Amino acid sequence: MTRLIQTLFAPTVIFALASSPAWSNPSRWVHEWPNTDFTIHSVDLAEIRNGGPPKDGIPAIDDPAFVSVADENGLHEREPVMTVEIADQVPRAYPVRYLIWHEIVNDIIGDTPVAVTFCPLCNSGLIFDRRLGNEQLSFGVSGKLRKSDMVMYDRETESWWQQFEGVAIVGEMTGAVLDQVPGWVESWLDFRTRNPGGLVMIQPSHRRPYGANPYVGYDSSFSPFLYSGENPPHDIPPLSRVVVVGDRAWPLTRVREAGEIIEDGVRIKWKEGTASALDTNAIAEGRDVGSIRVRDAATGADIPHDVAFAFAFHAFTPEGRWMIE
Repeated sequence: MTRLIQTLFAPTVIFALASSPAWSNPSRWVHEWPNTDFTIHSVDLAEIRNGGPPKDGIPAIDDPAFVSVADENGLHEREPVMTVEIADQVPRAYPVRYLIWHEIVNDIIGDTPVAVTFCPLCNSGLIFDRRLGNEQLSFGVSGKLRKSDMVMYDRETESWWQQFEGVAIVGEMTGAVLDQVPGWVESWLDFRTRNPGGLVMIQPSHRRPYGANPYVGYDSSFSPFLYSGENPPHDIPPLSRVVVVGDRAWPLTRVREAGEIIEDGVRIKWKEGTASALDTNAIAEGRDVGSIRVRDAATGADIPHDVAFAFAFHAFTPEGRWMIE
């Protein structure tokens, strides 16, 4: 959902459109996506809706450029960045101020091709290995949503992929699963302090108001955009954040209060100082939601995880475990 949609559509109009069949039209998609095999799919196509922008209307970034931490002076200390630290490679930071407008960055770190993804509507930030067998994929933004989560597509087969799960759901790749690369969201200050020799992605060449949040107040909304599923159990607000590790979800409020939780084989630590990207107009001024790091409790190795909205975890993991106490 872009700022234009927010401006033009009042909440009542959004609800009406979200309920309209026009927002889910598989027969028309055949003409829009002639290279996608719609006879193969693992989900009900009626669950997939037009999110507003067309295919590539939100342009993914390919081959991003970087500068050293010392040469970056345009980011505020509290701004969130997605961090990727792969062994023997210089750590990289991908500012959310860019990801919120592009949602996917196709990059290569050493020998590992990665897709750094961020779905603002689910607050889901995941990093995937773009290799599948002997093939290397690249990803774009389809403009479609399922359960309010971004549907990506690979440019090689134009199959559609669920970002929250890293699973192909439509087309010849249906059923394929991407490996997840450990990464996390933290403040720019934390990244540069820990990695003085690190690299940070520079501003793309597109014309966007980088640093501004096109979803002002979204993470304090009552309900998600284009979502008609069940609310989470235990009276957990749909747009509250949860730490997702596999089929388990820890409410961020619980982790924040404890500071650190060690249970079920994982160590989850909260640190203050990171602004919400989905709060105020200026991302740097967002309220402090802190950062999360998840490690194996026995080895200390970083574990792939997400800090997503509760409704998304419940939508995609209905049998998941809620670690509420």
